[in-house]
Amino acid sequence: MAPVGERSFANATAFWIGVAAVTAGVFAHIPMFLMARDMGYQLAGMPMDQTMILGMFAIVAGLLISLYGLLPRSANALASRMSQLEVNTLDDVKISSAHVGLLIAMAFAVTIDVMKPTTLAFVMPGMSLEYNLWSPINPHATVPVSLIALAAITGTVLGSVLWGCLGDRIGRRASILYAGIGFIATSICGAMPSFTWNLAMCLLMGMCVGGMLPICYTLLAETMPAKYRGALMVLIGADVAGAYVITSWLAAALVPIFSWRILWLIGLPTGLALIALNRWIPESPRFLVATGRDADAHAVMARYGAQIKEIPIPAAALDDHWTELFRGTFLAHTLVIIWIGFGSGLVLFGLNLWMPTNLRQIGFSDADGILRNAALWGLPSTFIVAWLYGAWSSRKTIILLTSVITVALFAFVFLGGSLAGDRLLVALLMVVPICGVSSLSAVVSVYASEIYPTHMRARGGGLAAASTKLGGLVVVALVSSGLATPSTQSIALVGAASMTFASILALIILIETRSRRLEQLAERGSLQTERQ
Repeated sequence: MAPVGERSFANATAFWIGVAAVTAGVFAHIPMFLMARDMGYQLAGMPMDQTMILGMFAIVAGLLISLYGLLPRSANALASRMSQLEVNTLDDVKISSAHVGLLIAMAFAVTIDVMKPTTLAFVMPGMSLEYNLWSPINPHATVPVSLIALAAITGTVLGSVLWGCLGDRIGRRASILYAGIGFIATSICGAMPSFTWNLAMCLLMGMCVGGMLPICYTLLAETMPAKYRGALMVLIGADVAGAYVITSWLAAALVPIFSWRILWLIGLPTGLALIALNRWIPESPRFLVATGRDADAHAVMARYGAQIKEIPIPAAALDDHWTELFRGTFLAHTLVIIWIGFGSGLVLFGLNLWMPTNLRQIGFSDADGILRNAALWGLPSTFIVAWLYGAWSSRKTIILLTSVITVALFAFVFLGGSLAGDRLLVALLMVVPICGVSSLSAVVSVYASEIYPTHMRARGGGLAAASTKLGGLVVVALVSSGLATPSTQSIALVGAASMTFASILALIILIETRSRRLEQLAERGSLQTERQ
């Protein structure tokens, strides 16, 4: 497999200088963290020294320089040119070593991407104690610890929209790599002595998290053969469960030694590892052709069995892509995707985010271990969901998932207080909220990347990703405004009602995408309406 060369960067020198500056800026924060070893790595209230301040400037400069290295010249004209290029994978293409390399790179990218919001659940208990923030385990404080979750989830919504624009304007690969640089930069959350700085860094981290996932789906949709596309994309996207396993294991193993801060600092090595994989992440052929690099584009397409063609698009469509998602027959599908994403976000962030805290409140001191076991037990289900989506039916898989989640959530509602003291029952019931809801979020994002045309695919995927975070944003905003931390029963009831409605909408409106070429699914301005 021939990796992608340096020519894929608009300015390779600027890109690598930016990466080096960001990395150096993060390392400038490590000494203060290490000096606090004898204090249990508690930095709250300590002033930032000169080295840390210089490191902050280096990070900001590095982010700007690396972005310059990725941005093409004449971006507006380039976006218009790319909008008229359609990328299609060939039906008879077999999975090659190039596909395998890309799948491994994307699996790693998705894993470290999902680890970021998952980490919130495991850092909030320690953060609430160190910064004296209000939470169920620290009820005498006034400032709610949920503000950190609010900042992060707000960032994910903004990032999904922003990166959706970037992915359609500057290319898929460049957008993924820039999110990786953001992961490196925001790892300094683990060394921030001020809660305010943590909020700012978590907002930026959330933007990178929200942006990477839909772009990964978009790139996979344009490079994977139709026969395998659905199953492979869901399998990669459903690695949310794997990320939860890794994060809960790291929390159980490292937090007692290095405090909650170590979970943020892990972003440095994982972000660098993602950048190191850049040679196995291809640039979009659309981007290469639009910039006049036809030879590079055809080389990429030859490795992945794709073809490109030029198609006329009305000038109005080029000026207003976001509203195009809500036009004609796209409207109904867009609204269903938003609703399913919103419902899954309610459960994923409303239930899972506070589960470690709620479990500790009712007497489970080993909450991290319980949730780790639940994620491990449910991990095989991600393979089942991927197989169902690719081999059985994309539409029916969405209906099945929403129905199973509804049943599980009603079980939380009716069992209520009987969960206290029953470690095994809690772990078994948590399998569906952790793995089932994560799989549904992945399936919805994958579905969105399939039904929209190439010129608006990244934006459609970004909208789907944003909707999965929007439900969480609503829950966290309510808690941060003064309401109590949501109980397991209350959020389960709201989630069950939302999932019930989502099942009905999916049954009535969604179309089948299994084994169908992208251009068959999304013709210019209309969706085919047959169902299977």
